[in-house]
Amino acid sequence: MSEQHNPAERKVRAVRRRSNRGKLPTHLPRIETVVDVESTICPCSAGRVHRIGEDVSERLDIVPTQFRVLVVHRPKYACRACTDVVVQAPTPARLIEGGLPTEATVAQVPVSKFADHLPLYRQAHIYARRGIVLDRSTLADWVGRAAFLLRPVHERLLDKLKASPKLFADETTAPVLDPGRGRTKTGQLFANARDDRPWGGSDPPGVAYVYAPDRKAEQPIAHLSGFTGILQACPERSRRVDGYGGYRVLARHNDVQLAFCWSHVRRKFYELATPGPAPIASEALTRIAELYRIEGEIRGRSAEERRIVRQERTRSLVEALEPWLRAKLQLISQKTKLAEAIRYTLSRWLGLCLLLDDGRIEIDNNVVERTIRPLALTRKNALFAGSDAGAEHWVVIASLIATCKLIDIEPYRYLADVITRIIEGHPNRRLDDLLPWAYATPQVLKAVA
Repeated sequence: MSEQHNPAERKVRAVRRRSNRGKLPTHLPRIETVVDVESTICPCSAGRVHRIGEDVSERLDIVPTQFRVLVVHRPKYACRACTDVVVQAPTPARLIEGGLPTEATVAQVPVSKFADHLPLYRQAHIYARRGIVLDRSTLADWVGRAAFLLRPVHERLLDKLKASPKLFADETTAPVLDPGRGRTKTGQLFANARDDRPWGGSDPPGVAYVYAPDRKAEQPIAHLSGFTGILQACPERSRRVDGYGGYRVLARHNDVQLAFCWSHVRRKFYELATPGPAPIASEALTRIAELYRIEGEIRGRSAEERRIVRQERTRSLVEALEPWLRAKLQLISQKTKLAEAIRYTLSRWLGLCLLLDDGRIEIDNNVVERTIRPLALTRKNALFAGSDAGAEHWVVIASLIATCKLIDIEPYRYLADVITRIIEGHPNRRLDDLLPWAYATPQVLKAVA
């Protein structure tokens, strides 16, 4: 029977379509319109019809960004009895003295660049379509001023994260213009993230990025100075010398344990198994998949519960995997990609096994890798940072925006309010009041934690 002749099926499909579209948020303003009949006289002409109910439908409407000009008048007053007294209210504090933008306008530019990944030249084109001509260098100056103002908040965010007993760490490249050489150099963006939600931790998630002009081993030591605990670091991101060496130096100098990522191990074997038959690589993937299946079952449980399950079920699988890998390594050529993948795994075995004795440790570094993606999108669209200072501005604002996203805080409203409060004289001793976590309700923090 077709849908036209089956009311029940038609009703089910209608409900499915509505659920697929989603519900419009309740906080949006509603503009009510009544579409009524032209006449209440019944077609039978025997009297008037009476209202028995109504159908209500909602549609999402949009009002394009509206620009406005805030005109501030400051009257001057003079005394009639003397000639040398003029009284006038002081000029309100501004981020850019004598400049055109309000603090809200300034906040919109970095949010568009680092949250929506719109390069400044595209933003300039958007403003120009509305008749507002702003040079890209002007927008860059606004971003720089906002970032300079927000540096203490970024530093406080990094300090709070470093006080955690466990962090995730990763890094990616940052092309930066190198004045005088006519080309770009390769800087580094380090991500330091906290997310204790998988084991029910009470600390809210956050991420702080740090820029370094090079990839020397002392860079992780510098920006993670003072951190002690467990550092979940990606042991390799490319075939060249990588950040793993820097994290090893950090572990030797500080009271830091390095926990490594099973996702990187799995990726090595996946790349070998995908093109065609690869019995050893496929068997390795099957064994690792069992580890992930157990992790999926215990996600969200307490750290102690996770540790107990890993001792009972995961430990035997991991302990069986190591001798199996060593045996297979003896059977194959040492120059193959498979041998390279096995050696990669075995050389990091202690860090891979650390999760067996600590339920707080995750099986992989996907938490911090997700925070790297916004950096990669900004890098792809903007191509490069204009200078080392520009890269510093990048990490300051991107850190605050990324943390806002992790705890469901709207970045624009947050930045606009923080900039305004700092301009109005917010004391440095109360920087915690300006962190993104202070803008979330206890219910939201409990939900995300």
